[in-house]
Amino acid sequence: MDEHKENIDNRDVNLKMSDTREKDLPDRTCPGEEPEPQVSPPQSNSDFSHPVYKEIAVANGHINRMTKQELRNKLAELQLDTRGVKDVMKKRLKSHYKKQKLLQTAAEGGATDTYYDYICVVDFEATCEEHNPSDFHHEIIEFPMVLINTHTLEIVDSFQEYVKPELNPKLSDFCVNLTGITQKMVDEADTFPAVLERVVAWLQERELGTKYKYAFLTDGAWDMSKFLNIQCQLSRLRYPQFARKWINIRKSYGNFYKVPRTQTKLSTMLEKLGLKYEGRPHSGLDDSRNIARIAIRMLQDGCQLCVNERMHAGQLLSVPSSAPMEGAAAPRSPRSKD
Repeated sequence: MDEHKENIDNRDVNLKMSDTREKDLPDRTCPGEEPEPQVSPPQSNSDFSHPVYKEIAVANGHINRMTKQELRNKLAELQLDTRGVKDVMKKRLKSHYKKQKLLQTAAEGGATDTYYDYICVVDFEATCEEHNPSDFHHEIIEFPMVLINTHTLEIVDSFQEYVKPELNPKLSDFCVNLTGITQKMVDEADTFPAVLERVVAWLQERELGTKYKYAFLTDGAWDMSKFLNIQCQLSRLRYPQFARKWINIRKSYGNFYKVPRTQTKLSTMLEKLGLKYEGRPHSGLDDSRNIARIAIRMLQDGCQLCVNERMHAGQLLSVPSSAPMEGAAAPRSPRSKD
């Protein structure tokens, strides 16, 4: 329900949003240029004085002058993906060349290097009306997760459960038509606290946050800052510690490929990367899988996906680029507010 999320009224009751504008805090997202693998050449190289950077700059200039067909031919020659618009192909070729040159210099790093071992994509579906009143409470009705192995760049696992809403148990016709979730599906489902318990168990079984570093990734800020936040309040649960930080892929995509935020809707990101949506739009699990495909392509293109948003005291905040790299906390059973 990515497009519909943008129509959610910002005056949701019991949700305190930060007065800090996104532009006031630098994002911890993919930098404007591809991140360099860690290079340790002799003496001081923090000012990019090493000759390898001059070679990379020259190569980038040559790539900038290439036509779309020349880019596609070169990518094919290097056995790289040839799909996507011209700017995406340029970014991919620059990233590949930079990494090859730095690997020759440092003998470490690589295209799939990332701080996290796994990225867990979440895209909730929630109760909704065609024209949501300002005091409407969105309740989660589908809890999907798709797990990416950042070393193999593959989707390796998934989780999905429907959730029974309690405040407004009857789904609107609009909600059913949008999400494909029927009244029978939610009537036969467990309530949110029970589903969240199984979410925690699923994460724990995969040793996320203990043996392996991981981060959550969402398509926008709404899933965690609105849907999960509101649902925990309605269910009288404390907001889970493990979901307090996440990667907003819209920010990461916009910064890495240098496009305005208006071009970061799910359908647009897929199109610009030369991908087609697979599955049923607004199915939480299918949306999560398609978001995961975008994340994998960005990792392949040289983006270092990093946590860039967090919740603090009920407020949505950007994570500054100066903050230390951290993964999501080890999952723990939800605690009651009572």
